[in-house]
Amino acid sequence: MRHFGHIAPEVRQRLFHQEPCAFSADSSARLLSAALGATLYSPATRPRLADDIVKQTGRGVVSMVLCLEDSIGDEDVAEGEENLVRQFTDLAERESAVDLPLLFIRVRAPEQIPDLVRRLGPAVRLLSGFVLPKFTEERGMPFLEALASAEAQSGRRLFAMPVLESPELLYRESRVETLEGIFRAVDKYRERVLALRLGVTDFCSSYGLRRAPDMTAYDVQIVASVIADVVNMLGRADGTGFTVTGPVWEYFRVQERMFKPQLRRSPFLEGQAEELREALIEHSMDGLLREITLDHANGLLGKTCIHPSHVLPVHALSVVSHEEFSDAKDILRPERCGGGVLRSQYTNKMNEVKPHRAWAERTMLRAEVFGVANEDIGFVELLAAGIPA
Repeated sequence: MRHFGHIAPEVRQRLFHQEPCAFSADSSARLLSAALGATLYSPATRPRLADDIVKQTGRGVVSMVLCLEDSIGDEDVAEGEENLVRQFTDLAERESAVDLPLLFIRVRAPEQIPDLVRRLGPAVRLLSGFVLPKFTEERGMPFLEALASAEAQSGRRLFAMPVLESPELLYRESRVETLEGIFRAVDKYRERVLALRLGVTDFCSSYGLRRAPDMTAYDVQIVASVIADVVNMLGRADGTGFTVTGPVWEYFRVQERMFKPQLRRSPFLEGQAEELREALIEHSMDGLLREITLDHANGLLGKTCIHPSHVLPVHALSVVSHEEFSDAKDILRPERCGGGVLRSQYTNKMNEVKPHRAWAERTMLRAEVFGVANEDIGFVELLAAGIPA
């Protein structure tokens, strides 16, 4: 699979200076953690789940979570497990004819992990791992131990994606201690932890809050403070950090708005895409686009998604611009290893080699998986090209 692989080759050639690389479920953890992109969640009880997965793959989805936790009722868990086994078996029978995304199962309890791996049988080869809810050191270690046991049992490499969403993480008096415990747990199982996911909806729930469609997670100060501390302690660029993914965007259509739209008109006029701008505003995508931009600015990569329409904006804004690529390449030139300062090739900024090196390395990894846009291509063109005809 590859990002934008659902777009015709000649269109990709027009859009990209460097096309996104191909990858598979067997690629390195480092590559996969950056390539997750918009991870689409789906309830595990959907009766045509296998068909849904194939359909969304054809629309550019490269990672999905099949949920047995908050998205279904307590009484539906057994049915959801049975449905997952049926749907994975169905997918395994047509695997050779279709491309499949990275597939993860969100469980409720540690004992579900080895049980599901056993029940999946040969179809477990389609599973990339498990999403672990309400993760703290105390609650999370049994999940990680169960994952390691299931991996040994199946002979299949299985990744964990812990969800950081517990009240202990939100409350100021317990936050640092909780983060230190989370780090101890994920560091012990570092080779199995693909990414850390933020459960912002649960954070808001603890205070009876819900952000409006014209506000981002960063406008809710108590949430923004948690994101900052998670990145501070778990997302460092010194080799100890992990990929941290952006929070879910809850909206996909808004009937009435209080504030002006947040999308400038000029980029869409230049790309002759005014209708696209109106459609994005109508479906509350202007807020989503702003939040994705703030995710990147705050060190997050990828995003939890609950609606297929959110996938393309996440991927389009993850593509590395030609200017970013040019700067990163200059900073990482071997002859620059001693440091120094240089003017960017775009002559609009200073590139300081040592301070900007970690940024440049992350940018080049993102360029590998999401590609580099041609010099005259912006996010509007990427959005427009990715929309199904």
